[in-house]
Amino acid sequence: NAAAQDWLPWSLLLFSLMCETSAFYVPGVAPINFHQNDPVEIKAVKLTSSRTQLPYEYYSLPFCQPSKITYKAENLGEVLRGDRIVNTPFQVLMNSEKKCEVLCSQSNKPVTLTVEQSRLVAERITEDYYVHLIADNLPVATRLELYSNRDSDDKKKEKDVQFEHGYRLGFTDVNKIYLHNHLSFILYYHREDMEEDQEHTYRVVRFEVIPQSIRLEDLKADEKSSCTLPEGTNSSPQEIDPTKENQLYFTYSVHWEESDIKWASRWDTYLTMSDVQIHWFSIINSVVVVFFLSGILSMIIIRTLRKDIANYNKEDDIEDTMEESGWKLVHGDVFRPPQYPMILSSLLGSGIQLFCMILIVIFVAMLGMLSPSSRGALMTTACFLFMFMGVFGGFSAGRLYRTLKGHRWKKGAFCTATLYPGVVFGICFVLNCFIWGKHSSGAVPFPTMVALLCMWFGISLPLVYLGYYFGFRKQPYDNPVRTNQIPRQIPEQRWYMNRFVGPTVCPQAIWENQFYYLFGFLFLVFIILVVSCSQISIVMVYFQLCAEDYRWWWRNFLVSGGSAFYVLVYAIFYFVNKLDIVEFIPSLLYFGYTALMVLSFWLLTGTIGFYAAYMFVRKIYAAVKID
Repeated sequence: NAAAQDWLPWSLLLFSLMCETSAFYVPGVAPINFHQNDPVEIKAVKLTSSRTQLPYEYYSLPFCQPSKITYKAENLGEVLRGDRIVNTPFQVLMNSEKKCEVLCSQSNKPVTLTVEQSRLVAERITEDYYVHLIADNLPVATRLELYSNRDSDDKKKEKDVQFEHGYRLGFTDVNKIYLHNHLSFILYYHREDMEEDQEHTYRVVRFEVIPQSIRLEDLKADEKSSCTLPEGTNSSPQEIDPTKENQLYFTYSVHWEESDIKWASRWDTYLTMSDVQIHWFSIINSVVVVFFLSGILSMIIIRTLRKDIANYNKEDDIEDTMEESGWKLVHGDVFRPPQYPMILSSLLGSGIQLFCMILIVIFVAMLGMLSPSSRGALMTTACFLFMFMGVFGGFSAGRLYRTLKGHRWKKGAFCTATLYPGVVFGICFVLNCFIWGKHSSGAVPFPTMVALLCMWFGISLPLVYLGYYFGFRKQPYDNPVRTNQIPRQIPEQRWYMNRFVGPTVCPQAIWENQFYYLFGFLFLVFIILVVSCSQISIVMVYFQLCAEDYRWWWRNFLVSGGSAFYVLVYAIFYFVNKLDIVEFIPSLLYFGYTALMVLSFWLLTGTIGFYAAYMFVRKIYAAVKID
């Protein structure tokens, strides 16, 4: 008790520090202070489209190029995301306005797009591509102002401001294609407090753009690369005819505004969702429903189990007059090793590896340690964590394999280290070949693939072997009852206990048609997922044992992982009803990535449910007197 009292203040201090950490933005890079007229570099990231799922480099289209093209050195996460950050010819100076400036103008001559270039630009516009730029590592956003009510009086209308990442490359209207060739940059700065004798410094806190399409005839350019924008709405948009050459100007303007937003809070605009209240409502509703059902199920199960155990533990003379029935009858077979114990333990080991990786990533990100300004940090961290969590996956798989009377631990360790990662790598390699064929920046370069293979065989594989060795040497799980030599005959089962029906009765509420972008949301949803999977697996294994069917090992793994079935169904529904993908390769990519997501989700939820059910079965049979 004294030791506990000594540790209590330190625990509270640590907890308070963790809470303080989550309240502040932990930047990925130090803030950059700009003086008046300091250059603010505008870089391009990539082109993306939700229709094709294929990102492209910025200069895959005939945009104006600087005298020297320089690509940023990228981390693993940026490469896997398809980011190819490169410099652009935009000249932006801190707190310096530009009304209209012409890009890549030579002697006041417009840019001429060849027929092939015009066809490519038109194709990208019809595929709804967005252009992504960054200034001071802050992504560009397009402001969308929507009216929340339809009152006839404009003064009473309330504007609902939303932000769209990037800007549209162009638009189509009446079978004609138009390019956004003029960009109005709006940059917000925060003036830092300085002493009287020091020069003011500024920090970029927001980066917006208003894309416009202005035809060549309405833009008046001079030899100094300056231009005059047309007044009012009399100008016509710049059409791109894919069947011939097109002439146009690429122009831009720069406007600066002072903002009260501090540098530490500048990402709030990008991370704030328009439906935060809806998300909180959904999560609170899910929490209430899950814990209400948890209470009801716990009461029912506990009361039923107490009654069962009391009946089973009665005196012999009373028990002799009663005919035994229920889950006690299968006590001699309930821990009989299932078929393919090596594959089962390997899959569960990979599930433990995934569980540890996801838990750490979400928790660290929730504390703010994976800053959005550190591009690719989340994916890089996830990849490395999965490799290093191999020691825990191997340990759990090795101990379970020995519990299931396995003997070939080296083969089991190799199976654990290669089964799930091998499937993932195989699917990704096939998809990558198709992405290579489309010359997309989403294709993982060959050196990166070699580096990933080296990480797999140089880090993950040895750690899995190490964990498997110690797990296999450790004492196996202590099962409370002995297994009979001759297996018991299983009675005919009801239709609802069928192996194909079981996985479909898992909680459908696990998969909502919501995506939780903020890690606080995601952490709560992850907790709900763990509780739901544990509940349903315990209930299903109890029903199965009451029906005197002791083959629960694989069945429980499949049932608790059955929520992945609803992920697949929703993904197909979303593809058919929400997306407008008609080409083969984008469809292949969508379903390929969906297959990876479903497989990973099945492993994760199946592992959670399996271990919850295993603990439950050991507890109830330990409470019964067995002759």
